[in-house]
Amino acid sequence: MEKLVLAKEGVFPVVRDHNGNAIQSEPKTGLQMPGTIQGEGKLAGVPSLFIRLSSCNLRCIWQMEDGSFCRCDTTYASFHPDEIVEMEVNDVFNWVKHNLGNVRHVVITGGEPLIQKRALAPLCRKLKEELNVYITLESNGSLYDADVADWIDLFSISPKLRNSEPNAEKLAAYNLKEAGPYKFHAQKRLNLSALQSYIDLSNSTDKELQLKFVVGKSSDYKEIKADFLGALNNWNDNDILLMPLGATQEEVAKSSPLVLEMAIANGWRYSPRVHIELFGSKSGV
Repeated sequence: MEKLVLAKEGVFPVVRDHNGNAIQSEPKTGLQMPGTIQGEGKLAGVPSLFIRLSSCNLRCIWQMEDGSFCRCDTTYASFHPDEIVEMEVNDVFNWVKHNLGNVRHVVITGGEPLIQKRALAPLCRKLKEELNVYITLESNGSLYDADVADWIDLFSISPKLRNSEPNAEKLAAYNLKEAGPYKFHAQKRLNLSALQSYIDLSNSTDKELQLKFVVGKSSDYKEIKADFLGALNNWNDNDILLMPLGATQEEVAKSSPLVLEMAIANGWRYSPRVHIELFGSKSGV
């Protein structure tokens, strides 16, 4: 049986382990129940259970409008995937099943989940066929896999802009070296073929799509129009979302006004970050 490599929290928030036994620590949400809400995108506010897979093929470091830097808000699943949990597909499935309750929405996130496409496809199939849950896949859009896509209901794709690229100044600020994924981020972040595949699939089936751009600078809309929307075909305005950059409440508050203005000016949707508003920047919520 294929194994999945999960980030430290694995399936969350939960009150039982994969064997169905009660766990002593309460969920990070502070609620005495499993599940949380989706905080971003079209389904913001929907009760959800999350599966976080470990590792990512990109290394996002953004610069905000005021010149400050902001890294990926789940560095433990991307930059430093050291705390991991290896589990067989059936065990991950059971972990979800024992904590689902009345929640009907499962979000598969990362890191970048499609790095583990071989094991991810059978997990998604079991979730759909045996639990009949609505599945969202959160991906950076640099990869596409048809076997996984068969079982997904909503593709939440967050293509990365040039502002996400690590450069010498950003790397120095975090005491990082230009090697491995840091070196190749700029080459891998934009995959128009993969993005077009998501668009084409959503147009030919009842599957949903959102292209959710993280925005931190007032000029970002120009790149979205020229490098992404101008190079892709048959996308829908309603599927274009802008989300304020930030891993903390303070950072999101700084970037939100310019993102709100940009969304309205271009006729695109504004995506909140409700989980940061409710829980701050902690993991497992």
